Amino acid sequence: MDFLNAIVAFANFVFIPGVAYGSQLALGALGVTLVYGILRFSNFAHGDTMAMGAMSAVLLTWLFQSWGISFGPLPTALLTLPFAIGFTILLLLGTDRAVYKFYRTKKAKPVILVIVSLGITFIYNGLTRFIIGADDQNFLDGERFIIRARDFKEMTGLREGLAFKTTQGITIVTAVIVVILLFWFLNKTRSGKSMRAYSDNEDLALLSGINPERVVMITWMIVAGLATIAGVLYGLDKSFKPFTYFQLLLPIFASAIVGGLGNPIGAIAGGFVIAFSEVTITYAWKKVLVYLMPDNLEPSGLVQLLSTDYKFAVSFVILLIVLLVKPTGLFKGQAV
Repeated sequence: MDFLNAIVAFANFVFIPGVAYGSQLALGALGVTLVYGILRFSNFAHGDTMAMGAMSAVLLTWLFQSWGISFGPLPTALLTLPFAIGFTILLLLGTDRAVYKFYRTKKAKPVILVIVSLGITFIYNGLTRFIIGADDQNFLDGERFIIRARDFKEMTGLREGLAFKTTQGITIVTAVIVVILLFWFLNKTRSGKSMRAYSDNEDLALLSGINPERVVMITWMIVAGLATIAGVLYGLDKSFKPFTYFQLLLPIFASAIVGGLGNPIGAIAGGFVIAFSEVTITYAWKKVLVYLMPDNLEPSGLVQLLSTDYKFAVSFVILLIVLLVKPTGLFKGQAV
């Protein structure tokens, strides 16, 4: 019985949160890796692009709620996703037309585009704070739990309860659907094949008659969708705070680089590697070990390697190790 309690505690505090967080990081890392693989620069504005997309969803959610529109047991924010994605697409296409296109035409070095994206980051961040404020904004409604801890205890008779949040379930299901659609698009459609060809060999793609501006436009549209979905899912699961998305940039880039920058499969794998590394290292394992160890060997401390305040440090350390040992990442992306 104690072994079952230990499994439930592990699932409740490590496995389910790790899968949900990994799904959010994977979607964010996919956006970063698409920009790097096709447009050939590291987009440091991606975190605040997520914030802008999520902000539009928050504002629309409040508007829908004021009109009495809801999605039943599911969050109303899911109804706003298509509109929020449309807003983010216009934002990124406008930014590309006004800023990135100039440097692309001039054949600027990637490091120049990185610096430009940093400038875009501060503009996005300032706009987000100006419009919605710098504080936490909670926009979650509907049913909070798929499984409640109290109900689970009553059903199973175990001491440990399993709580499975609605947002965690939505995150995992949405991430699976989005990844399947993305890989279908990249592998089966003409536009997707054009993007892959342009990524593999730009000169050969141009000789084949592929329109580079169309490839750029489609890339930004997909990145906008990925960023908005990732931003909204993270905001629903945690809470919406503009500065948090700037901080998320480190684990998102770490996910992309660990998996292999420019490799979509690597971005997904890297997201889960980073997520589970952060969760396992910052989790206090005492609750699980109390069930597994004899009474005379029960730990007196929390058995926590690092405080949750340092979870982003885990991403940084893993990123450094990968850059030093295997710069191409787990799935052989482009060396950084």
